[in-house]
Amino acid sequence: MEKLRIGIIGCGGIANGKHMPALKRLGDVEMVAFCDIVKERAEAAAKYYGTEDAKVYTDYRELCEQKDIDVVHVCTPNNAHADPSIYAMENGKHVMCEKPMAKTAADAKRMLDAQAKTGMKLTIGYQNRYRADSTYLKNACEAGELGEVYYAKAHAVRRRAVPTWGVFLDAEAQGGGPLIDIGTHALDLTLWMMDNYDVASVKGVTYRKLADQTNTANAWGDWDTTKFTVEDSAFGFITMKNGASIMLEASWALNTLDVDEAKTSLCGTLGGADMKDGLRINSVKYNKMVTTKPVLGGGGVDFYAGETAAPQDVEARQWIDAIRNNTEPLVKPEQAFVVTQILEAIYESAKTGKQIDF
Repeated sequence: MEKLRIGIIGCGGIANGKHMPALKRLGDVEMVAFCDIVKERAEAAAKYYGTEDAKVYTDYRELCEQKDIDVVHVCTPNNAHADPSIYAMENGKHVMCEKPMAKTAADAKRMLDAQAKTGMKLTIGYQNRYRADSTYLKNACEAGELGEVYYAKAHAVRRRAVPTWGVFLDAEAQGGGPLIDIGTHALDLTLWMMDNYDVASVKGVTYRKLADQTNTANAWGDWDTTKFTVEDSAFGFITMKNGASIMLEASWALNTLDVDEAKTSLCGTLGGADMKDGLRINSVKYNKMVTTKPVLGGGGVDFYAGETAAPQDVEARQWIDAIRNNTEPLVKPEQAFVVTQILEAIYESAKTGKQIDF
């Protein structure tokens, strides 16, 4: 089988932490080009992950114009998602863009339009869909086990885990803080489980209450308060056109013990589910309340706990298979676009104090 040739745009944390290791483990792809505004980062990535003749760039346009590249992974800050993705598609490349789809809904719409115009494949890096608990719950939802899901919660709450590296604290580069960083994962999971992308209205609030504190017990050490220009927590209430509602909570720093990240809770007419203590599905049977906890690993055999592929590996595999088989990737750009629209509406509602109607 001829290997698909991949170019990497942005060789920082998410590329090194997720994309490049997962691609390297696939076996039927090869990374042949690397781009970063810091040339040394691209050179280091090329040396470790690339082919012997891998090329290094500091201008993404030069990489995208390389004729023998099939696929591009965009792993840049949020404000640099749209332009490289669009230019890659216009130059005949399929694109995997890291989440969120873009910093703004307008940029996300430009990406969506470029995908429709070029016919190239476009997907967004929402790897939490590929966890074992997410897959099981999605199957239960599709089978109708929960009935009509009319109320849900999207959880992305950290007590003290503010990322202190890169541009995470920079509002101009990222568009926001925990809401657009980790809230996006929880919202994507929730909308996907509900299979509902028809939004009626959004109301939201954001807070910057802890950002100026020091001696914070932060997971990665104290942040630079002078550079902390985004919210430290955000909360949204989303109403769908069919009357269903979603509560979204996101924080990097919040004085709470109720900590959950990239999780969802669902309430339906026949049952409910949450990911609070592993995956739990609740219902009523024989006039009694029942809670089911599926066994998602192996187990039951001495010295063997089962084998579950890492979400980033499943993500990479299905993405490459979608290209090879000319099928749709699991994360569709139209879905990711709605996520970005909602996130932007929460920020706008927080700024204006008004409900945002779709």
